This record gives sequence, structure tokens and C-alpha cells, in this order.
Amino acid sequence: MTLNVGVKNWSQGKNIIELDVPPELEKTALTGVDWFDDALGGEGVTPSSSILFTGGAGAGKTTLCLQLANSITKRGHIALFNTGEESLYQVRKVTKRLGIKDGFVAGQDSKVSDLLKHADFLRKKNNGKQLFIIHDSLQTLDDGFYTNGAINSMSQVRSTEIVTDYCKQHYSIGILIGQINKSGDFAGKMQIKHAVDVHAHLWIDEEKKSDTWGERLFTVSKNRFGCNGKTYVLGLDEKGLWEKGRFQPGNNQKRPSTT
Repeated sequence: MTLNVGVKNWSQGKNIIELDVPPELEKTALTGVDWFDDALGGEGVTPSSSILFTGGAGAGKTTLCLQLANSITKRGHIALFNTGEESLYQVRKVTKRLGIKDGFVAGQDSKVSDLLKHADFLRKKNNGKQLFIIHDSLQTLDDGFYTNGAINSMSQVRSTEIVTDYCKQHYSIGILIGQINKSGDFAGKMQIKHAVDVHAHLWIDEEKKSDTWGERLFTVSKNRFGCNGKTYVLGLDEKGLWEKGRFQPGNNQKRPSTT
């Protein structure tokens, strides 16, 4: 599958200044989590963006995404949090522990087609509102390539491309949670990194000589729509929600590679 990144009815020989940018791409959507928005450039997320969000087991990826979904809802956007790893009962227990008040739309679809049907339903029901699709996690998605429901590493590639194409077509925003291996590198095909617009990473600094040793760090290493390279040291509030500790310039310990 090839990503649909072309412009319809664009002919050879035309000058770029003849191209009108859709108004949907001239705005950004703030999530309401200030340090997350700042890490993406300070103005939020550009509609049509697809985001790969990686981190090791126990780093806090799911907690952060639940926090994002709640904050997105609070700002008046629509957040669809689709769980493929935990039951909705488990998700609800975590939201109670975190003290989440505004909530979000919850889904439990394993097939990409069903996930996007849910997204279509929400777009039509909430015309004019920005839709965020958050899926936890990428390795659980079935793109439907195999009729028996089998999935493999290429299923993740195809699923990412399908979700990214959907976001481009409908100016939605997709966040796909991914895993890393023991060495701290993304545990998936490089085609996935090529397909997405943004790669964000949450990790624990295990370099003992680092001044942030033992702390959790968040960075954006790739961003087609804004700045990248910003790293934040994160802490937890009394409820267990992530809050910005401090901006950490130039921290390169275990930062994910990008292309």
C-alpha cells in the first residue's frame, strides 16, 4: 500500500504558489496538556497528523494517552480512545484512579475497518469538532489482510498506513501507541516511521552519568508540521497524572532514532 499524499487534479508544470492550502490545515488543535503541545511546537497538533507514540513497558504511555484523551474532551474536541490490550473495565478502573472527570469516547475494536467506522460515526455526529483517534496499541490492530484474522509485523505497517490515509482524507488526528525492544529501539518495521508525521517517545533515563538518571523523559524526534528535539522531564501529581517537571535541552540519552 502506498500512502495517499498526492493532490487531486495537480498537473505537471504548475507552480507551488498556485496551490491553495485547505483551511483545515491552516489551524492547529491544542490538546490542553501544555507541555505536550509545547513539545510539538507550542500551537498544538495539525489536523491530518498521524503520531507514533513509543515507549517501554511501564514507562507510562497508556496513562499519558488517557490523560490526553480527557484533556482533549475538556477542550471541546472529540477523543476516541480505542483499547486493544485491556478491557474497558480495566480502562475505567484506571480513569477512576487518575481522577479523570471529563472522560472520552471508548472503543474496543481490533479491526482497523471497525475502528474507522466508529471514527466515521463520531465525525458525522460531531460536525465541526476536531476528532482525535488514539489506539492502544499498534501491534493489536488487524488490517484484514488475512481472512483468518492472523496478524504479523506487516499488519502494523498496513494498519498505520490505513489510519494515516484516513487522517489525511478527513483531517483527523491519529495517535498510535507502539512498543520498543530491550535496546530501546522501536519494535516495528521502519516503514511505520516513514508513514507517520510525528514520532514521540517516553522513556526512563538509565544512563547513570546523566543528570536525569532515573527520571522519565518525553521527546519529539520527528515532526513534519513543527519543531522537534524538545525534551521534557516529567513528574507525577498526587493522582498519578503526568505533569511537566522541566524542559531539558540537549538530552540525547536513549532518544529514538528517526529517518
